[in-house]
Amino acid sequence: QVQLVESGGGVVQAGGSLRLSCAASGLPFGTYAMGWFRQAPGKERKLISRISGGGGTLGYADSVKGRFTISRDNAKNTVYLQMKSLEPEDTAVYYCVAALQYVRLNDPNHWGQGTQVTVSS
Repeated sequence: QVQLVESGGGVVQAGGSLRLSCAASGLPFGTYAMGWFRQAPGKERKLISRISGGGGTLGYADSVKGRFTISRDNAKNTVYLQMKSLEPEDTAVYYCVAALQYVRLNDPNHWGQGTQVTVSS
C-alpha cells in the first residue's frame, strides 16, 4: 500500500520560512516523479512544484518560482519543499503527490493527506 505522509506545515508570519517533508512508502521511490500541489480556500488544487525521479529535473509554478525549492533524498524516500518569503497568498493545504512520469504529475498516481500552511500578515 502506497503512503505519502506530509509534515512540517503550520502557522508562520509573512516573510517567514517553512520546510515541508513527505515520507513515501510502498513504492519504488527513486523511480517516481514527485510533486507538491496546494489548494487555497475556494480554489482548485494546483501543481506548484515537481521533481524527477533522479532529482535532475525540477519545475515550479510562476507563483512560487524563486521562493520555493523542491528536493528529494532517495535514500530516505523523502521529498522536501523549502518555502521562503512566504506570503498570505501561500496559505493553503499542501499535498505531496507521486507519478510514474514527470510529465504526468498534473494527474498523479498517489496523493498524500495534506498539511495546512497558514501565513499571517
